[in-house]
Amino acid sequence: MNYDAFIVPPGSKISLKKNYDPAYKADFNEKADAAIKLQADIERLANYQNILYAQNTYALLIIFQAMDAAGKDSTIKHVTSGVNPQGFQVFSFKGPSAEELDHDYLWRTMKALPERGRIGIFNRSYYEEALVVRVHPEMLRKQQLPHFPNGNKIWKQRFEEINNFEKYLVDNGVIVLKFFLNVSKSEQKKRFLERIEYPEKNWKFSDSDVKERAFWDDYMNAYEEVFNKTSTKSAPWYIIPADRKWFTRLVVANIICTKLEELNLQYPIVSDEHRQQLLEAKRILEQEDEQTTLTEKGKKNKLV
Repeated sequence: MNYDAFIVPPGSKISLKKNYDPAYKADFNEKADAAIKLQADIERLANYQNILYAQNTYALLIIFQAMDAAGKDSTIKHVTSGVNPQGFQVFSFKGPSAEELDHDYLWRTMKALPERGRIGIFNRSYYEEALVVRVHPEMLRKQQLPHFPNGNKIWKQRFEEINNFEKYLVDNGVIVLKFFLNVSKSEQKKRFLERIEYPEKNWKFSDSDVKERAFWDDYMNAYEEVFNKTSTKSAPWYIIPADRKWFTRLVVANIICTKLEELNLQYPIVSDEHRQQLLEAKRILEQEDEQTTLTEKGKKNKLV
């Protein structure tokens, strides 16, 4: 599958409504066919993650942004279902705490960056500071900033800061993958109603979900500017169709595998000295087996 159509070209000006179809499903007509492909990529990801961990050179940071009910949680759950839990971490970022408000807006995410050899997943991220805070400017006034740039200068400033931050990460071996799960307003409504109608899904629903839905157009405008200003060559944005969850998971898993494949990951090359140590350890273990066999034979002879 060619994923170029999902990328926001750096320096471009895109329209979510005109350029990206939330219901797109490529050539997959059957959910079962997509499930087979997804399972294959889950296995590939598990293998790549093992090598990533062993090589201990790169880290992978995966960022998920979306409107409510777009399927972030389920996508993370399915795509990482085959990965060793020791090799990845998931962090969800909600409204900042009092402690977090006493720091700069990148502080809490900096603390959660993945170590070399690991995969880190951000369920929402520092991009909330150019999205929800922009839609609700009263939140910005609570951030105890020393001054406010006039007009839209603060958003321009934050876009520059984020781009510089991500370039710094990539330059230091932290690969950044950014996914926006693009759900339609009609599909979101359908999923909200399911959360209300089915008791086992009631816990997922909050009255704030409907309140935020009233700001849909404002959010779309904020997202478009984020994509236009922060999709860069080193850390581009991927706009993933999200009206069909099975297709969303398939695309996300395959893009992650493709990115890891591009890194040309290799298991560490063992030095000659280490190789000799391995051979010596093998010799000792084999002698141990031989000694055990001789001991057992001796016991049998005594019994006879």
